[in-house]
Amino acid sequence: MSTQNAHPTNKGLMAVFWLYVLIPLTWGVVNTLLQAMKLFG
Repeated sequence: MSTQNAHPTNKGLMAVFWLYVLIPLTWGVVNTLLQAMKLFG
């Protein structure tokens, strides 16, 4: 774990990080919109 700073521009690691962030975020937004459509539709 001490080699984390060895490759700060590792594109694979950045891609995994963004997927880890964006997938739950997207799921939450879609779920919120679906619930709002049920409420107002």
